[in-house]
Amino acid sequence: MPPGPSVRLALFQGRAEPLDLVANLAVLDQAAREARAAGADLLLTPELFATGYAPSLIRDSVSTAAAADLDRDLARIAARHDIALVYSAPGPGPADDRRITSTLVDRAGRVVARYAKSHLFGAEERASFRPGTAPPPVVDFLGLKIALLICYDVEFPEVVRDAAVHGAGLVLVPTALSRGYENVSRVLVPARALENSVTLAYANHVGIEAGLDLAGASVIVGPDGTIVADAGRTTGLSYATVTAPGTDVDYLADRRPELYRSWTDAAHDRSGRPD
Repeated sequence: MPPGPSVRLALFQGRAEPLDLVANLAVLDQAAREARAAGADLLLTPELFATGYAPSLIRDSVSTAAAADLDRDLARIAARHDIALVYSAPGPGPADDRRITSTLVDRAGRVVARYAKSHLFGAEERASFRPGTAPPPVVDFLGLKIALLICYDVEFPEVVRDAAVHGAGLVLVPTALSRGYENVSRVLVPARALENSVTLAYANHVGIEAGLDLAGASVIVGPDGTIVADAGRTTGLSYATVTAPGTDVDYLADRRPELYRSWTDAAHDRSGRPD
């Protein structure tokens, strides 16, 4: 049997300047240029990188028009460098009713999928944004089924499992993970990849932004849970070639959803006493 399709994935890790949209877009433009020159088909970037990760500053200072301009400018970066791009930005709408979004655009800058973060983290995010309610999109793209999540979403097993059950083989996660939480990258993200037989890419900021020390530790993890790329505390690009998933243990095939539903829907004796 001939090999299945493969995608050369680039992951960017870096430090943004809060509210310096021009400077941050220039950083992403350079990353896209370098990734394409290295043969990448798709570039994944961190959560809210174009604005910097600063939820309250975004709420107070980034207008609806400026957010729309960011979408346009980021799509142009993809088209200019002939590379598909996943970016995270403030969504459309007024500042008091805005979501954190992740968008996949193709090499021509056309929107393929968009997702609104469903699990907001911390008081500042919850005061600055609204949670999304739609499930993660799963789209056929570049020969693979690709899903989008954002940051804290990946820490809930139900979210990644939903994407996997609906066919995702590659899950792309822009994030803004602070220092002290590196086990999310080192332990939890590999577990999510392994238990769902997916490749999972997790792209973070690194360094101080608006007083927050962001951890780096961006990773690309294979469907067997192996970390195949780890950015550590460096700034720049990491790469991996992604193919259709396949592992020795097929958790998705062996799960028993009807049984689990029965546990939830009916009163069960949980004492552990034998029948």
